[in-house]
This record gives sequence, structure tokens and C-alpha cells, in this order.
Amino acid sequence: MDLGSLAPLGAVSTVIAVVALVALVAVLVLLHRERAQRRRASGLLTTAQELRRRYDALQSVTREGVLVQSTSGHVLDLSERAAEILGLDRQAAVGRRVADLPLVLVDERGLATSAALALGPRPADDDPRVVGVVPPGPGARPRLVQVATLPLPEAEGAPSAVLTTLVDVTLRREVEAALSRSETQFRVAMENAPIGMALVDLDWRVAEANVALAELLGTHAAALRGYRVDELTAPEDRAAQRLQLDRLLSGEQHRFSLEMRCRRADGQLVWVVLDAALVRAPDGRPDRVVVQVRDATESRLQAEMLTHRAMHDPLTGLANRTLLQEVLQAALEQPGALHRTAVLACDLDGFKEVNDRYGHAAGDALLVHVAGVLRAATGSSGTVARLGGDEFVVVVQDEDAAKAVFDVANQIHGGLREPVRLGRRRTRVAASVGVALADASLVEGGAPTLLAAADAALYRAKGAGRGRTEVYDPSMGLSTATTTHRELVRAVEEDQLVVHYQPIVDLSDGHVVGYEALVRWQHPHRGLLLPGAFLPHAQEAGVSVALAQLVATRVVEFLARTGDDGRWVSVNVSADQLGDGELATRLLAELSRHRVAPGRLVLELTESSLVAAGTRIRHELTQLSAAGVPILLDDFGTGVSPLSYLRDLPVAGVKLDMSFTSGIPHDPTAGRVVRALGALARELAMVTIAEGIEHEEQAVHLRRSGWRYGQGWLYGAAQPQD
Repeated sequence: MDLGSLAPLGAVSTVIAVVALVALVAVLVLLHRERAQRRRASGLLTTAQELRRRYDALQSVTREGVLVQSTSGHVLDLSERAAEILGLDRQAAVGRRVADLPLVLVDERGLATSAALALGPRPADDDPRVVGVVPPGPGARPRLVQVATLPLPEAEGAPSAVLTTLVDVTLRREVEAALSRSETQFRVAMENAPIGMALVDLDWRVAEANVALAELLGTHAAALRGYRVDELTAPEDRAAQRLQLDRLLSGEQHRFSLEMRCRRADGQLVWVVLDAALVRAPDGRPDRVVVQVRDATESRLQAEMLTHRAMHDPLTGLANRTLLQEVLQAALEQPGALHRTAVLACDLDGFKEVNDRYGHAAGDALLVHVAGVLRAATGSSGTVARLGGDEFVVVVQDEDAAKAVFDVANQIHGGLREPVRLGRRRTRVAASVGVALADASLVEGGAPTLLAAADAALYRAKGAGRGRTEVYDPSMGLSTATTTHRELVRAVEEDQLVVHYQPIVDLSDGHVVGYEALVRWQHPHRGLLLPGAFLPHAQEAGVSVALAQLVATRVVEFLARTGDDGRWVSVNVSADQLGDGELATRLLAELSRHRVAPGRLVLELTESSLVAAGTRIRHELTQLSAAGVPILLDDFGTGVSPLSYLRDLPVAGVKLDMSFTSGIPHDPTAGRVVRALGALARELAMVTIAEGIEHEEQAVHLRRSGWRYGQGWLYGAAQPQD
């Protein structure tokens, strides 16, 4: 073969080889590219799957639901949370038009609205809206859902979509509504509260105040804002208020109550009770203080009146024995007491005759007149007291007490020389005066010894002719408490005690149905003493039970002498006289011995607050009641505790305390109390007796109020049995 012909053949082979190589390379490149695309697609798929897992995980924990819809309104995706909020089946909802979803929706006004309008696209600058999703079934409450839409940016080759977020705000709205109602209710309650209220910040400044507080302080509610509470308080009370506030803010206490004075806009001070309670924020820190302010002026006045009554004689307004003891003891404890202190004891001459002749009211008027004379005579140099009955004492405190006390005595005698007008009559009255000057021996014994010395001088004055003044000297002896006790024991032994009888009448016709036995002490030197002068000493002297037995024996003897005329006699017994069985045994024995019907002897139980149900005292009362002796509850209505004894003790009747009788018919409150107590007693089928009747008006009012029996000066004073 020609070599020249082979050359073109080799060239062709080379070209074929090159083409084949190029084709191989191209195939390899294409394969590489395909593999790279596959790897890229696989990576994208993996990334998409990871993003989907993250999306699903996020939707499982978020409170928000997500709805993705196309611009044509088809559901592209619906999260589980969104399906739960809307009450839909997720799988069934995807691919459907939003307008075709089985939803019942209402707007914020409660009007029905379409799903497309409620969940569809809205302008980007619109605020989130709230719609109500009404669950199926009767009476179901709508679920409130906050809806917000966000357009999704267009992706290359993909249609645009809308992202709708759904948040269930039902609970939040309910909480907000509850808080709003609570706030409204608090403000309405605060504004209309009958007592003063204020919200105060931690600097103790008023943030809000109601009308009641403003009226209490004489200003307007708006004017109080910004004021510190202590600026509205009297300067004397600010320190105590600051102390309580510091303890409140430090956590030592959660609230406090303080009685203090507030200054009104007109400068007047009023007593108030301030109650403060600390309000804390959710994190536990102090937030504000709620303050209530109650007007305590009236209660404070009543407390002061009660204190005054406890220390003063109700008839004359003079100091009583308790206050006198305090004043005298304080005077004796001061430096220079030997020269600066003296005591004057005064007793009216013939006071009993005035009482017996003109009546109890005239006697009271005389005592009030004498109190005025003593005040005028003493002036500013001492304290005047009434110990009871017609017994008065003056404690003189002066730089020269010896001279001052005699000046007072002379002015007393001079003031009593003028006749006293008692109603339409004019009468004269005199007084016996005893004076005791403080010396070392008397001061050492304290107030009781100095009073006893003045008392001894007074007895000397009465025994020497009355209407005169005597000065104590050691030869007179002292009538101390111990001496009184000894004299009382001797009085029981020597038969110095006498019984007087005050009639008890039927209020319907005034006829006498019985008597109350009242003990008197016919003292050999002091004359006839009323119970108030010696009964308080009876228990201390150890003669209380013996005294009760003596009176009971006298009463049974009196009943035996008068015959069975249907009238009864009541005897006062106290708790300390019962309990050992001795008095009950003696009473029943005397009734049997004198053959007196038990029903004619009535026991009036006094000091009922000392009686405890289930004790020996109750046993004695039950024994007497079973034997036919009626038991009356004395001083009825003077306390809460005696009412329980109507149930717990064998009580057959009640006796209305004279403090209520004295108030009628002019005191409406006393009248209401009288009617109520009478109705209570009648409901329990009890005997009703009212004491202290002095006027016919009182008797008529009591009778109309249901009280059956009565006693008092209108029907006669207590008289000896003859």
C-alpha cells in the first residue's frame, strides 16, 4: 500500500480520537453537573425539611396560630394552633377557600361577619382587630381572637401570599374586664362611701380622696390631692402617726388604726379614727396605702362623758368619792402638803325631814342648791365632792390652807342662810362642818385617814348643836374603814339595823300589791344611815350573809303579823350572799316556822353580773324557786349579760332600772327601751315592775308600755313597818 495514501487515514483517526475525547469530557462534565444539581436539590430538600420541622416545632409551642392564604383566598397552610383557635380540622381546611370555611364569626360589636372579611387581607397600616369565633352548640360563648395580617414578599416564579396570625385573647379580655369592673366598683364605692377614704402614695401624700373625707375636713376632694396626711393632722398627733407609718412600710405590720385629731379647713379640730392598709405591687413591693377616716368626735365625746360620769355625781355634777380620793392623795404627795392641804366635811341638818315632807324631787333640788353654794364658797382653791345623800367634802389646796378652809366654812354657812325656794315653798337649811388640817400623823395615813379625821370633826359638830364648824383633834378618834367595819359588826349584833318598806302598786288602779324591804342603819352617833353609807362595807366586814339573814327574818315576821292579805314583800339579795346554802336554808326555815306562804316572800337578785350558770348560786335559786319563792331580776336592762339570765336562771319577773324610768316620757330613746324591755318580759310571761316613778306622766307611759306594777316617790317613800 502506498504510504502516501495512509497519511490521510491517520489524520482522520486522530480527529476521531479527539472528537471522542471531547465527547467523553463533555459527558463527564454533564454527569458532574447533574450530580452537583442532585446534591444541591438534596441539600435544599433537607434544608426545607429542617425548616418545616422547625416551623412545626415553633407552632407547637407558640400561643399564636398561623394561617397562610393565597391572594385568591385559598388556605395554603394552617397551623395546629390556628386550627384549634378557629375550631377547624387542619387537613380539611388546607386548599379550601377561606370564605368557605365552616366558621361563625362576629365583630367587636357582636354583629355577624364573613370569614373572608374577618381573616382576609387588610391594609398594612391597619391595627390588629378582634373577632369572635362562636363555637357550635346552644349557649356557647364566643372565643375572642386577635387577627393581624402581613403580606408575604413575592418569590420568583411563585404567587404572592398573605400571612395571618391568630391570638386567643379571651382570657386576657376577661381579666381586663374584671379589672376594669373592680376598678370601677372600687371608685364607685370610694366616691359613695359614707366614711372618708383616700388613696395615699408611699410619701404619705393624698392621690385620691372621696367626698366624705372632704366634707369631714370642710373642703373639696380635689383640694386634698397632693397634701401629706400629716399636714392635715394636729401637730401633737404627728409623731405617733409617723411611727405607725414607718412600721407599716418596713413590713412590721400590714395595717394600723390610730385615734387622732385632724384640722379642718376652718381651723377646727375633729377627732377621727384613721385606718391604714398597705397595698403591694405584684412583685411584693409596697405600692400604695388605702386610708379610711371615721369621724370619732361623737364617740370621743361619749367616752369623755362616761369618764366624767364615772368620776362625778350625776345629780350635782360634783366630784364623786373616787375622784375625791385621787385628788386628795395627789395633793398629799406634793411638796409642802402639810401647809397647803385641808379637808372640810359637810352634812346638811334636817335633810331627811325635807325629803319626807316635800318629796324626793324637792330633796334633789335642795342638794343641787347646796352644791352651788359649796362651789361658790370654794372658788378656785379646792375640789368639791358629793359622797352620797347629803354628805359633801371639800379638799382645800392653798398656800395657807388653814386660813382658806375656815374662809370656805364661813362662806358655806353664810350661803345657806338664804331661804331656798323648793317649788312654791321657801325653806331654810343649815349644815354641820368638820375640818381636818393636814399634819404629819394624818398625812402619813394618806387620803382615807385625813377624810376620817374630817368625818370625826363633823360628828362632833352635829352632836354639839349642828349648824356649826368643828376642827379635828386627836381626842375625837378616827372613823376609818376598820372602825366602820367594827361598828357594822356591832350593829348586826346589837340590832341597830331596821327595815323600811316602800309600797309597790298596780299601775292600772294604784292599789298596793306589795312592798320592797329596804334596810337602814340607826347609827348611835350618825343617825339614820341609808344603804349606800354602809352596804359597800358589809362584805369586807364579813357580815353580808348575816345582814341578809337578819333582813329576811324581819320580813317574814312582818308578813306573819300582817296576815295573808295577798300582798308580798321583796328582799334584795346579792351574789355574795348566796352560794353556801345558809341563806336559802334560813329563808325556808323562817317561812315554815311562821307559816307564811312562800309566794309572799320575793327575792330581788342584784349584782346579777356576778352570777354564773351552773354554780352553787344557781342551785340555791333553783331550790328557792322550787319551794315557791319567786325570783326577780333587779336592775333589768342595765347590761347585756343579765338578759341571758332570763334563760339560764329560774327568774319569775323583772324590775326595770330607775335610770330608764327617769328618762320618760321626754327622752324618746328611753321610751323605746322601756317598751322593748316590757315586750321581752311579757313574751316570757314574767312579772314586770318599774321603779323610780316620781310623776304621773311616767306611770301612764309605763302602763301603756305594758309594765304592770310600779314603785317610787309618787306612791310613797320607804317607811318603818308601823
